[in-house]
Amino acid sequence: MLLREIEQFLRRENMHASRLGRIVVKDPGLVRDMRNGREPRAETVAKVRAFMAGYQGETVNA
Repeated sequence: MLLREIEQFLRRENMHASRLGRIVVKDPGLVRDMRNGREPRAETVAKVRAFMAGYQGETVNA
């Protein structure tokens, strides 16, 4: 289930739900809406999973 994967990712990476939604699909309410029953489209699911799989943590530009 995607929401469970997202919740685990957010805890592991110490990331706010709104940040994930904003980065991936430019929708800071994505995770909140999913917690309230929203079912994302297949394209959104694929984008979220790809983002989480490729996430390398925050980088700091020196």
